Amino acid sequence: MQPFALWVLGLIVVRWAAQVGLEWLNRRHVVAHSGAVPPAFRETMDVSTYARAVDYTLARNRFATLELTWGTVVLLGVLFSGVLPRVWQAWADLAGTSAWAMASGLFLIGVGLSLPGLPLDVWEQFRLEQRFGFNTTTPGTWVLDRLKSLVLGALLGIPLLALLVALVKWTGSAWWLWGWGALFAFQCVMLVVAPVVIMPLFNKFTPLPEGTLRSRLLALAERTGFLARAIEVMDGSRRSRHANAFFTGLGRFRKIVLFDTLISQLSEPELEAVLAHEIGHYRLRHVPKLVAWSAVMTFAGFAVIAWIAGQSWFFAAFGFGATSVPVALLLFALVSDAVTFWFSPLSHVLSRKFEYQADAFASAAVGEAGSLIAALRKLHEKNLSNLTPHPLYSGFHYSHPTLLEREAALRRVPLSRLPPPP
Repeated sequence: MQPFALWVLGLIVVRWAAQVGLEWLNRRHVVAHSGAVPPAFRETMDVSTYARAVDYTLARNRFATLELTWGTVVLLGVLFSGVLPRVWQAWADLAGTSAWAMASGLFLIGVGLSLPGLPLDVWEQFRLEQRFGFNTTTPGTWVLDRLKSLVLGALLGIPLLALLVALVKWTGSAWWLWGWGALFAFQCVMLVVAPVVIMPLFNKFTPLPEGTLRSRLLALAERTGFLARAIEVMDGSRRSRHANAFFTGLGRFRKIVLFDTLISQLSEPELEAVLAHEIGHYRLRHVPKLVAWSAVMTFAGFAVIAWIAGQSWFFAAFGFGATSVPVALLLFALVSDAVTFWFSPLSHVLSRKFEYQADAFASAAVGEAGSLIAALRKLHEKNLSNLTPHPLYSGFHYSHPTLLEREAALRRVPLSRLPPPP
């Protein structure tokens, strides 16, 4: 095995060991606090519900360890068994080396790599989630969702990949700059297209019926400068009893979406506070900031791919005899997580900062923090969320602050004036 291959092997194994170690730390931390409801939540969560939350957390912990281990075994087998270059060459012999052929090959390999994880996906949905009362998906819906995703992936992904490959021929060494620009443009277009075309393929959206809740939420949107085209209810209960709320779309396609499960779980003041939190993300420009951050990271990724695409030793480490941009894209997608995993706490710091800011905005928008705190507590209770994660684990895995952290921040931040409407 070549030296660089040993480095990659080591990075992947160390990443796996770190992830499994974090699961172990979290498991020990949860068990250590499982004897009684944490003092901060004794007034809002009974003993039996807390015990179920602990059981759910530990069950997901065991599943995550299994999933991480199986995924690492599959990845190592794909990278170092020699199967990948053989499959790639066989596809090139069959379909040729045009941009469309290479793009189709990349897509099919991606589909193939997802197949070993399907049994675990089935077990998670129909055994683990079913055991704790969250699953409402039928086998038919589950299969149909994946078929739809496969078709959409082909219709959207293959042309985009073909464009990236064709740019190598059209623009020479500057292909990666053009490729980064094309991907960024594609992502921006999807922000508009997805809510209008793609999301309705998976869920049913209906206008929120006339009534006090609709009037309350529209009044909130008006006084916070969030002019939405509609408030819609999504049939989230068709697949799960988990709940959520969000806004989506741009311009005249912008709309507020509430899961039907959320409406059934929260009171009107609590729903208003949750929606105010989502509006806070919009008003505080969190979405464009995250898009900009993603653009920077994507730019760095394309720069790395452009460099490794010219390094013969990189391809030789995985059994490929010649340099190739499509192969560089494939290998980068497979091995990059072994490096980017270690930077995940940094991105979570930014995400958590935004969550704190949106919470503060929501408190100011509704005039008090109690409704949002009550909503967060109910959602954590209904979702059987882990109330006592290990700090190191949450640093690597939680894009949101813990419930205790959010409550503490909400209680100490004084209400402030809303930012002026845009």
